[in-house]
Parts: sequence; structure tokens; C-alpha cells
Amino acid sequence: MKKDEPVIIEENLVLKSIVDRTMNKPEVDSLVEGAVISVEKSSVYVDLAPYGAGIIYGREFINAKDIIKKISIGDIIKAKVVERENEDGYVELSLKEAKQALTWSDAEKAIKDKTVMDLEIKDANKGGLILEWQGLQGFLPASQLKADHYPRVLDSDKDKILKELKKLVGQKISVMIISTLPKEGKLIFSEKDNNPEEKKEILSKHVVGEDVDCTIAGIVDFGVFVKLEDGLEGLVHISELDWGLVDNPRTMFKVGDKIRTKVIEIKDGKISLSIKALKENPWKEFEGKLKKGDIIKGVVIKYNKHGALVSIKEGVAGLVHNSTFASEAKLREKLELGKTYNFQITLFEPKDQKMTLVHLE
Repeated sequence: MKKDEPVIIEENLVLKSIVDRTMNKPEVDSLVEGAVISVEKSSVYVDLAPYGAGIIYGREFINAKDIIKKISIGDIIKAKVVERENEDGYVELSLKEAKQALTWSDAEKAIKDKTVMDLEIKDANKGGLILEWQGLQGFLPASQLKADHYPRVLDSDKDKILKELKKLVGQKISVMIISTLPKEGKLIFSEKDNNPEEKKEILSKHVVGEDVDCTIAGIVDFGVFVKLEDGLEGLVHISELDWGLVDNPRTMFKVGDKIRTKVIEIKDGKISLSIKALKENPWKEFEGKLKKGDIIKGVVIKYNKHGALVSIKEGVAGLVHNSTFASEAKLREKLELGKTYNFQITLFEPKDQKMTLVHLE
């Protein structure tokens, strides 16, 4: 063995140690953990053995000042690598980015576990509600609200929707995260499906055609919302309230009224009901008795954009179209509300509750 060989071997081992340490440096954006070894005026040093030491300084120090105030020597912290090795040989770290990364990780876990959380509604816009969770802003689309909170407005008027949603600001709501958008810094929440299995189980108890006792839970221009049981609401559309003409459901019902309904549809997690289906269909009386060309008497009960509705019996009405007159104004001049006139039937389909008429002078 040559006399300088041990020196060469020692130098090679030192070099190998340096190379290995450099090669094994953690990747940028990875999370690392270590003990705080020094907290100085503008920097924090972290032991990242076996990689060496990490440093939080400059912009990253300023961004994490609130967190750093609570740090003491010896504390074990998690940080995100922003540079594998700077010119001084340190691994550059970010505490704030690490906290965000951990939060996104927690959000993904919450989605997987279907975690339900109670959050305060911070604000609202025309599309839904604004929430906040662990410093991240979240959005709850109106379509993901339960029936209790869904904005019940006619024709999906966005201004009316916003007005209803604003009423919820400040309240707490039970939701779960259904999607994460890290690039936009947003979370998407749902109230509707925070217990989908329970909802499915409740719905499975009901079948189309059954009669159900309900309680009026809400009244809107287009119908009434009814509560069948805890966790399940359904809609009785205005067209299903009665065989006769219904202008305003509020004149027929009040919240809290007990009513009986028939299930007419269960689709996409929603249940639709009818009150008129429990009553005798008045159109049946005229099956085989009236036909196209027959002359009848009827009373004008309502104008609409198409013409005038004429009733021949409670719940049985036909349309006199504007086109049968020179103009809409002419029709309203000739056919006064509440008055009875002679009409000729131009279409009669009692099974579909359809009838059209022309006025006879």
C-alpha cells in the first residue's frame, strides 16, 4: 500500500458524503420535517438531517411572521422546499406554503371521508353561498342546497335568488367538501349530499302512486313545498294543487297546514307530489259527451298571453286563442271576465285535459 493511499481514501469518502447528501436533497415542493435549531431576527434554521440544514428567510420569513412568532427552539415543524440548495448550502423552506399544502391535503382527506362540518355563511352571490374553511375560501352552489335553504323563486330570477340567499348570511350550515380547486385557491361544498346514503334510504320508502300525509313547509308562486318526514321535502307544483284554476297558492294554504298528497314522480333524488290527483277528475264527466264542433256555454275566468281561459265546469277550462280575433286587445274587448258566452269546440281531448274554443257572435 502506498503511503498516500489513506489520504486519498479519506478524501474520497468526504467527497462521496457531500455528493450523496446533495443527490438526496429533498425535491422542490416536497414537504419536510425537522427541529428548529435557531430563531433569529430575520431567519429560522431547521435541522433536516440527513440532508443538512434548512432556512426560512427573506420573503418566506415575512410571509410566515405570524406562524414564526409562535415557534421556539426544539419545536418540530413541517415546511415546503422552495429551493433544494442555495448558494450558502441551505435548503430553502416555506412555512406558509407548507401550511397551505397541508390544508389542501386535509381537504382531500375530508372529501374521501365524507366529513360533515358546520361552517358560517360569510356572503352570497347570485350563484350560491361563500364559506371559509381553514383559511381557504369555499363556494356552495345554490344547486347543492337542501330544500330547507334552496331559494324558492319563480322563473329562476337571479336578483330574487340573491335576495333569498343573502338572508342566510351569518347562519351556520352543515356541509361537506365535494371538490378542490388548488389553482384557484377554492373549495366546492355541498349541503345536499352530506349524507347521500341516508337520503337514498328515505326515498326508497316511497313509491309512485302512494298517498302521503305531509306538512306545508313553504309556499311560493309556483307551488308548495311539503315535508314528508325529517330529511325529505317534495314539491307540489301549482298545476297539481287543484283541477280548478289556481292563481295564488297562498290563498289556499299556510305554512304548517297538514295535507294529504299522492306521489307522482321520484327522479334524480327529488320527489314530486299532487293534491288534485286525490280528487275526482272533472274531465271524465265529459268523455264521450263532448266533441269537436259542439256548441257550449262557458264563462271567461282568466286572460293569459295566449288568449282567454273559458270554464265550462269547475276544473274544466279551454283556451280561446288571440289569433281567433283581430288582436289581443279585441279579444279582451269582446270577452269580458266573469261573463258567459257561446263557444264552439275546436279541440277536445279530456284524457290530456285539453280544449280549444272559438267565440260565437
